[in-house]
Amino acid sequence: MIPIRDNQPSNCFPVVTYLLMGINLSVFLLQLQIGLDNEAFFYVYGLVPAKYTVHEVSRHFSTANQFFSFFSYMFLHGGFFHFIGNMWFLYIFGDNVEEYFGSLRFIGFYLICGIISGFFHFFLNPVSVVPTIGASGAIAGVMGAYFLLYPKSRILTVIPIIIIPWFVEIPAFLFLGVWFLIQFFNAAGSSAGSGIAWWAHIGGFVAGLLLVKVNKTLPQTGTREKISQFTAKKRTPKLQMIVTSNTPDSSDLFGDIEITSIEAITGVNKMVTIPWGFYKPLYKVRIPPGVKHGTRLRLSGMGRVFPGGIKGDMYLTVNIKNVF
Repeated sequence: MIPIRDNQPSNCFPVVTYLLMGINLSVFLLQLQIGLDNEAFFYVYGLVPAKYTVHEVSRHFSTANQFFSFFSYMFLHGGFFHFIGNMWFLYIFGDNVEEYFGSLRFIGFYLICGIISGFFHFFLNPVSVVPTIGASGAIAGVMGAYFLLYPKSRILTVIPIIIIPWFVEIPAFLFLGVWFLIQFFNAAGSSAGSGIAWWAHIGGFVAGLLLVKVNKTLPQTGTREKISQFTAKKRTPKLQMIVTSNTPDSSDLFGDIEITSIEAITGVNKMVTIPWGFYKPLYKVRIPPGVKHGTRLRLSGMGRVFPGGIKGDMYLTVNIKNVF
């Protein structure tokens, strides 16, 4: 199952998510320079359980290196598809989880999930000499948090059927639940030298679930609100789905469209899609400059059709979010 996008809106620019993606990209470019098959590099900066438990191995590494490896391993990748796959999942799920935690706490959340996932792998494979690398464990934590926070959001997913791609929207709890079960069954049936740290994925996912619970018990410092003043998105999504309402005796439909205070000042063009009652799946809406909160826009002929060919109109109420 390959996720394409989710429908969970995010009101803040995901600064930390993009920063983490940038760091991973920088490290991957470094790996390309020194060679993706450089085993010595993986042994030094990857997570190798034998570094800590087997004297013949551990004597070659300093205490500082053993400590640092629990951080550095989560920024290394074994190949292009390994890197792209991890970054894609972080891109899809990271923005909403970052918005929930706040940028500063999200940094700690991400790193702690990666460290816990590393410990899961270490305790279940204590003498393995195979280097473990990749952001998968930390990103599994992001997915675990998303599973708990936004179970009803929908994930547009492509499922390859032989050579034919099948696109389907799957509830987040089902998509992520199936993903977790796949990791568990693979972990139960694999060996330490299988090349994929399945238990690290499981550990990261469980860590994400637990840290959401822990975060609810922590006091709020107000830092999140201060930072959100700078990270709040200045624009709403270009494409918006309109959920409509109507009265039984009228052919008119009613809905809401959301814009920011900046868009209200400058004016903006949006594309809307309506799940039923329309002849066109997409419709362009022009919101004029200086529009006020609560203004009602009329889309002629975009309502229901009554017997005799009478077409109703669509009325969109403008909701303005303040981003100043």
